[in-house]
Amino acid sequence: MKNSAEIWDLVEQRRVPYVALADQVFDTPEIAYTERRSVEAHLAQMEAEGFRITRDLAGIPTAVMGEAGADGPVIAILGEYDALPALGQEPGVAEPRPTTQFDGAGHGCGHNLLGSAALMAAAAVKDWLERTGTPGRIRYYGCPAEEGGAAKTFMVRAGLFDDVDAAISWHPSDYNGVFEANSLANTRIDFTFTGRASHAAAAPDLGRSALDAVELMNVGVNYMREHMPDGARVHYAYLDAGGIAPNVVQAKATVRQLVRAQTNRELLDLVARVRKIAQGAALMTETTVSEEVVSAVSNLLGNTVLDRLMQAHMDRLGPVFYDDADRAFAQAIRSTLTPTHISETFRRLQRPLDPDLPLCDFVVPLGAALPGGQGSTDVGDVSWAVPTVQAWVATCAIGTPFHSWQLTAQGKSPVAHKGMELAAKIMAATAQDLISDSAALTAAKEEHRLALKREPYVCPLPPEVNPPIPKG
Repeated sequence: MKNSAEIWDLVEQRRVPYVALADQVFDTPEIAYTERRSVEAHLAQMEAEGFRITRDLAGIPTAVMGEAGADGPVIAILGEYDALPALGQEPGVAEPRPTTQFDGAGHGCGHNLLGSAALMAAAAVKDWLERTGTPGRIRYYGCPAEEGGAAKTFMVRAGLFDDVDAAISWHPSDYNGVFEANSLANTRIDFTFTGRASHAAAAPDLGRSALDAVELMNVGVNYMREHMPDGARVHYAYLDAGGIAPNVVQAKATVRQLVRAQTNRELLDLVARVRKIAQGAALMTETTVSEEVVSAVSNLLGNTVLDRLMQAHMDRLGPVFYDDADRAFAQAIRSTLTPTHISETFRRLQRPLDPDLPLCDFVVPLGAALPGGQGSTDVGDVSWAVPTVQAWVATCAIGTPFHSWQLTAQGKSPVAHKGMELAAKIMAATAQDLISDSAALTAAKEEHRLALKREPYVCPLPPEVNPPIPKG
């Protein structure tokens, strides 16, 4: 492990412009595949840093890559900048105060911080490579549409990581620790039922209700829940309920089913069962059903070599320093949460409950966090393409749930900015070690090779499915 003080300094020197970048992205929230303002802000910063830039990765207008260095290993640092619908919230306010600008979108998962810290880290490594003349290349991948769009899965399928040796990322959290491989594979499928319209009172016998088919499908999926593997999940949303006229038998209706499972293999089995339920609902209602796969992501593939390397840097850096103002705002946010929100964080980290601790002042040891509460991420597909490691870094009050107004409210706070800088230091130092230490990189790649030998990667996206890029 190299002396990382120099690269930490290179991160610290960039604090002002990258805090501004994170806040700019926060102020112009855009959801999946529409992140035009965000990507332009990242491009402007990449150009200012002197990266070699490639646009429109995998045919996606909001996916970009900046590269620096020459020869040697290629290390990727992954950034995101997409927001979520209906989570617009005035920052710095510890009460619900929704904003309607940008259609009410908001950074309820901290991706304004995620992408900014990732680029901050990549820029520090770039400077270190130039100053020392070390062979190696650093790449910043600006990745859109993590929230349900699976952009990285499309990017992996397009071969954009074929020459990468390792990938690094992070995610905002309420604690500090290595992001161990613990995520769910998932796919989103739109099921559209087509029936026959008729007058619901005068001639209901002539109609065949597509809405009935959707409701029967959901009933079937609900009955399946008892018989799914532990950890699997199925969620749904009505995209088209057939119109607003109850006196018309609905001739068309669409439901989106989001199916999650612990592994890609489990996911395939579960999706097959959901498809059978859709077919059964169509038979019962004498309608027809068609489907469209919208997105799909794999579960994370872990790499213990990289986990240990990143953990060592997290232990050396320690948590950030919080002042009284940081703690006061965190306490105000926590007053809006339930005791269960707060205790759940301590339970998962296997630490004694400390209800008076507003912000994480510790680093979780490797392997200490309990599994459970997983979401999904398209970083999973990158982890099957190359050895991958991620960090959780505290940017909010303990107990803050993801995808909530409380997290959005903290998205421009000093705590968020401090956590962002810490994340950049962790990622930059990890990249520095992988470029400098061929033995560590070789060991990580060998572990990855053996994992793929046991279970080869199969892209969860059907080959005919393309990124759902909005027109215009």
